[in-house]
Amino acid sequence: MLMVILICVVFGLWAWYLRNNNNNEPPAIPGALPVIGHAHLLIGDSTKLWAIVKELSYKSLDVGGVISAYIGPRTIYVITDPDDFLTVANTCLQKDGFYDFAKPWLGEGLVTGTVSIWKVHRKLLNPAFSQIVLDSFLDVFNKQSRRLVKDLEVEVGKGSFDHWVYTRHNALETICLTALGVDFTDKNVLNSKYVMAAEQMFNVLVDRFQKFWLHSHFIYSWSSLKKKQDEYLKILHNLSYTVLQKRKADYLKNRNNNEETTQGPKFKPFMDLLLELSIEKGAFNDREIREHVDTMIVGGHDTSASVLMYSMLLVGSYPKVQERIFEELHDVFGDDDRDVTKYDLSQLCYLEAVLKETMRIYPIVPVIARRLDRDVKLRNCTLTGGRTCFMFVYGVHRHPMWGPDAEEFKPERWLDPATLPECPTAFAGFGMGRRICIGKSYAFMSMKTSLAHLFRHYRLRGDHTKLEVKIDVMLKPVSGYHITIERRNK
Repeated sequence: MLMVILICVVFGLWAWYLRNNNNNEPPAIPGALPVIGHAHLLIGDSTKLWAIVKELSYKSLDVGGVISAYIGPRTIYVITDPDDFLTVANTCLQKDGFYDFAKPWLGEGLVTGTVSIWKVHRKLLNPAFSQIVLDSFLDVFNKQSRRLVKDLEVEVGKGSFDHWVYTRHNALETICLTALGVDFTDKNVLNSKYVMAAEQMFNVLVDRFQKFWLHSHFIYSWSSLKKKQDEYLKILHNLSYTVLQKRKADYLKNRNNNEETTQGPKFKPFMDLLLELSIEKGAFNDREIREHVDTMIVGGHDTSASVLMYSMLLVGSYPKVQERIFEELHDVFGDDDRDVTKYDLSQLCYLEAVLKETMRIYPIVPVIARRLDRDVKLRNCTLTGGRTCFMFVYGVHRHPMWGPDAEEFKPERWLDPATLPECPTAFAGFGMGRRICIGKSYAFMSMKTSLAHLFRHYRLRGDHTKLEVKIDVMLKPVSGYHITIERRNK
């Protein structure tokens, strides 16, 4: 045993000595310790981890947008420059090994899948998010938005409350109704268990990342954290398995009742497309379908729910922003409480600006990691292949090109091209490059519809300066995210 430890120490020291053979490396942050490097910075809870992400973001911005750090013998890079971000995102498509931590949950879904699988599956699934398909969801978006308005009635005039509870459950029901074609709106117990298990699973992933000794799959397999993960996975996979079995049975029943089947995957909702490609063409097996369903459920509901939560808090914190939303809604709808149409969505420019500015201030996925499968030449340095590159969306959204008011919440900046950065990649709220989020348009349609209904009925109050956040893969609130609501006087 002593010999093994000695070999590891010698190897670590040797790797430490050799790792800087690239003369064009980006500058390293100070504070590295012998052998472990900057790994001690990872120790602590997810609130401290978020503080480190912010600190590294500003350090990177101070030296031009790229820095390096060390986790044991491993060299990692942190990028906050938008142009360099795009270069890495499009040059190296392989997600880093840290994403493997989530594969017991999401398998080879679009978020965690290896490049070879992702390329094939992304091409097959793109038609499920065509504009024609998305337009067909508007009726559900309106019904779910009205449901959210009704659910919030119990909080009117009762003081501060946690509105995230409502946005999460509503978003989960919406993604099941639209992309998956399954109605879980009356299954509150199942929905609550899933939301809880998803939250705990994110905690597990970050906990494992911070405890670098658990990066080893062998060591992790014997840990108590692995036992917790297995418990949560039973709940999470139960929902996706239930969805798959129900929709598959419906598909086969409908196919048997109709001799002629629709040819081709064009303009089919996500779940229908998966089943047709599986049953008719053999493109997916049940495990692969479930992995895509798992990815769609968590990616489709958690992100939208969080953006809505942050949007409501920020709007409640800025009365002038809220009044401008009211004015735009009145210009489009008058005093009518009708459904939101496709044309209405195109007219709600300020509401979309509010959503974009919310995602700039509070990026839901603040860090993206890629494995460098080659040397990558950036504007001012070269990254060495074989290493990990962390692309900090939080830092990109605070780059000097956003101007001296980059830290301020100002939705109006999105209404005038002259007030936006000239660089088109300065906003990375949905990722960047070829692996950008497939559900971007879906998310905007759903969230704009929800806010259009909410602000026609309620006036919000909050204070986002009291907000404390953490990074559990996504940017999540710890405290201070409560709001109060009142009925809006028309």
